[in-house]
Amino acid sequence: MSRSELCSSLLVAMPQMSDPNFRRAVVLVVHHDAASTFGLVLNREVELTVRELCESLEFVWNGGGTDEVAWGGPVESNTGWLLFQDGLDPVVEDEQVSRLEGELCFAGSMDVFQRLAERPPPDLRIFLGYAGWGGGQLESELAQGAWVVAPLSPDVVFDVPSAEMWDHVLRAMDVDPATLIATAGVH
Repeated sequence: MSRSELCSSLLVAMPQMSDPNFRRAVVLVVHHDAASTFGLVLNREVELTVRELCESLEFVWNGGGTDEVAWGGPVESNTGWLLFQDGLDPVVEDEQVSRLEGELCFAGSMDVFQRLAERPPPDLRIFLGYAGWGGGQLESELAQGAWVVAPLSPDVVFDVPSAEMWDHVLRAMDVDPATLIATAGVH
């Protein structure tokens, strides 16, 4: 698989993944090149609502009161990242927003976050932290069988509950999670 094919795909942790940060994780690969890989863990939450996060940043959240913040990964947990569907107010669509796949957009700007908080779209996820790999590290983990690469689907990002996501992505690839067994040698 070439490097460019990894962008906007999902990494599904295999049972032998012993790192508790990534046990049964589903990671969206946002960026991948020879030097590094950047991704967001899609199926973990933190004990923080979006409203509480916005209040701590001193701006208003006009969305639901129980919307949860997700844990994007163990790297730089003080950084925030946004995934949302396109079709928003054109003022949001600027150089601070990257289109990943179809209508799926990514941003890491406080300015974009504040604008989205004022008028939240139906499909918006907010993450703290990220998953990162150095040059060649992810390729090594893939070669060892630590991850399976799956196609990205917006329903996985926005509609599948976190607790069901790992099974859902595997079953969408016609893999029965019960048939997977841990093998030696990974992490």
